[in-house]
Amino acid sequence: MIKVLFICHGNICRSPMAEFVLKDMVEKHGIKDQFEIASAATSTEEIWNGVGNPIYPPAQKELRKHGIGKTPYTNFSGKRARQITKEDYQYYDYLLCADYANVRNTMRITGPDTDNKIHLLLDFADDTVDSQDHRGRSIADPWYSGDFTATYRDVYEGCNAFLQSLT
Repeated sequence: MIKVLFICHGNICRSPMAEFVLKDMVEKHGIKDQFEIASAATSTEEIWNGVGNPIYPPAQKELRKHGIGKTPYTNFSGKRARQITKEDYQYYDYLLCADYANVRNTMRITGPDTDNKIHLLLDFADDTVDSQDHRGRSIADPWYSGDFTATYRDVYEGCNAFLQSLT
């Protein structure tokens, strides 16, 4: 079983989009029983009195536009934001972050990445190295841009490359 946790700041846009895009991919490939896929936030901004907010409506709309959410496995109606925990580091095989701040904040919660589990999702799609010796790039943040199509494109590219890296 390959356990994957997608991480972004609030767990209402980028990371849940990645969660359900990858679920859609593995279901279509007939390998969903080989995966456990979830998502989480580095902050508690979208969690009130212990209850997380649902996926942001424009993100839901973008997922539906691509046919995601129509099966019991990809139905995201019950998804609620949650914060990553220290225990998640031991549980999951891959902790895939949307941007560099998520990587830093994940390690603040989980501790150092001694097992090389924490990556940018787009590390799997890019061979470029930036000035800080990071591979990849950040997923477009629709919270600020309003461009959920660009976010979906980045998420799809990253999930597809990640899945290919496993085969």
